[in-house]
Amino acid sequence: MKHEQGGGPPIQDKRKLAQEEAGLVREAKRGQQRSLAELVQRNYSFLYHYALKLTMDKERAEDLTQETILKAIERIGSFQAQSKFSTWLIAIASRLAIDRSRRIERERRWMQEEQQALRKLKYESMQRMGDWPEALRALGQLEERIRMPVLLKYYYGYSQEEIADMLEVPTGTVKSRLHAGLKQLRKELADDEQR
Repeated sequence: MKHEQGGGPPIQDKRKLAQEEAGLVREAKRGQQRSLAELVQRNYSFLYHYALKLTMDKERAEDLTQETILKAIERIGSFQAQSKFSTWLIAIASRLAIDRSRRIERERRWMQEEQQALRKLKYESMQRMGDWPEALRALGQLEERIRMPVLLKYYYGYSQEEIADMLEVPTGTVKSRLHAGLKQLRKELADDEQR
């Protein structure tokens, strides 16, 4: 039996594994759940170790591995088999990790903008000392769907997640409504100063 340099598995064994994988992929693409489960089982450990090295965090690696497996199951029909199944999983995991990093960065920027806007709003309110009717008038100019999360967050102190649960909307929707609300409040208060 011929061996590769470096003491790896024999070339014939690698060919046999590649043929088995190709057969499993064909069956999985035809809807055979058992073949798909076999592919996932064979590659799970490899994928998890990649995710662990990528994230350097056990919990995030587990989440990324699970998310990747779910994506692969959903998209098995689109797998072209031009590369190994494990390579396809790594590509999916990498894209998911990049998307997650972008989302986290975007949320971080939103939080910074929101905190700056809140500080500015508080400062402007302090400057007016007692101009509560103006603040109420400005708040009244907001659409109710935007006014509600602004009141719940900044007046009553609820977290974005709690507000999302109360309003039965995604947290991202709450964030965008808070952002829009603060922006409009700043505009309304600035217009009041110019009058």
